[in-house]
Amino acid sequence: MKRFVTAGVALAFATLAAGQALAEGKTPEPPEMTPEKQKICEEAEKRYQKIYGHPSDSLKKKGILVVKMYKYTFCPPQVRIKPGTTVRWVNVDKRTSHSVWFKEAGKEESERIFPDPEEKVEMKFDLPPGEYPYLCGPHWQSEGMVGKVIVDPKADCCG
Repeated sequence: MKRFVTAGVALAFATLAAGQALAEGKTPEPPEMTPEKQKICEEAEKRYQKIYGHPSDSLKKKGILVVKMYKYTFCPPQVRIKPGTTVRWVNVDKRTSHSVWFKEAGKEESERIFPDPEEKVEMKFDLPPGEYPYLCGPHWQSEGMVGKVIVDPKADCCG
């Protein structure tokens, strides 16, 4: 019971923070990587490997970083990449559709991505160094499903 209450309190604070960010016209910060979120992301990686037949990080050699969408979570919720890296969002949920929306940057929301290996959203980050927050259109307010891409020339990943 305590775990449920703690999760409920955390969701209430995340929802409050999201509401404040919305009032300011900003995308909320991604949630902290709690043990619960870490477990969700570990499950997401297992589902990814079952669906695609290889680890998600195996695409880094090709300059692609995979972000999995699972249980109302972007996994990982925040990524740091070199300029020129392609970020690929895939849905490894069972039934829920998700989207990717760089709302704060004035970009249109992607189409809904369903749990299908053929469906994905990709974006090549040929952008100046900086932070690029994004959200899942249908789930950012109710579930706190937000993420961030940080473009950093000194990053270890990809490009």
